Amino acid sequence: MSDTPTEAVVLERVERVDLVDLHCHGALGHEFGHDAGGSAAAAGYHHAAGVGTLVGSLVSGYPDTLVGQVATLAPLVASGELAGIHLEGPFLSEERRGAHDPSALTDPDLELVETLVATASDSGAPNALVQWTFAPERPGADAFVSALARHGILPAVGHTDADASTVSTMLATIADTCGRPPLVTHLFNGMPPFHHRAGGPVAAALAAAGRGDCVVELIADGVHLAPDVVRMVFETVGPERIALVSDAMAATGLGDGAYRIGSLDVAVADGVARLVSPDGEPGSIAGSTSTLADCVRWCIDVVGLPESDVITAASTTPRTVLTS
Repeated sequence: MSDTPTEAVVLERVERVDLVDLHCHGALGHEFGHDAGGSAAAAGYHHAAGVGTLVGSLVSGYPDTLVGQVATLAPLVASGELAGIHLEGPFLSEERRGAHDPSALTDPDLELVETLVATASDSGAPNALVQWTFAPERPGADAFVSALARHGILPAVGHTDADASTVSTMLATIADTCGRPPLVTHLFNGMPPFHHRAGGPVAAALAAAGRGDCVVELIADGVHLAPDVVRMVFETVGPERIALVSDAMAATGLGDGAYRIGSLDVAVADGVARLVSPDGEPGSIAGSTSTLADCVRWCIDVVGLPESDVITAASTTPRTVLTS
């Protein structure tokens, strides 16, 4: 008789674990921050799907839009429905923007940092902003990191076209300034592919994680990364330096059809979300349609990783990111 656990047994075990999702944009047709009712419904869906601790992510937008979105989500943080807010942009690389509106991208704006911190506080959740993704090659990145550190917000490197040296230096700067390991937003996605003569952000992040100097996010939904890539990262840096994330967008829990992410149109076909290009052809991947529990099961059933390692990366490690 095989000792391999059945899918039903794995599902039961996953449901007993308090999963922690650091990077999630919505569900049930709702995008976090658009309105209070829809944001609460999206959070409820992920909680029902096994996520005990959920961070609501916002894509790049204009300052007024982000202020309104933070004001919408802060009460959900205060009530415990969300564990915090993640700003993904707008200080990102245009070359590696993925599903972010290029017109909203800009260099780090310290005034916007103070405005959003004040907005969260005025809305009843003074510590609502927990992580902020930015591209380290943007002018003003060092001052931006210092500003986040003053407010206890963890800088996360992502959507970057920087070389390995720039990323390595920034990861070290974040660790020194914040006193804790930084995050790397969805490793491999939103950055140049690894090349043996130009390792780029991937080489820098893997080296830092291998030393215990950063935590890398992985979107293990069966779309963003191949099984052998996920297995390689687990075996190279260990689950203690990996945070599995869903990167779930509004289509999660519904199915194929037309959606939006931020200000951009998205088409979901066969469960894969992609931007709609002007010529009608599928564009960049625009988030995931999987829950974190789906990602956990895929890592166990398809990638073949030890269940204990996967649970560590979906619960213990991301929890330390929030509490350290």
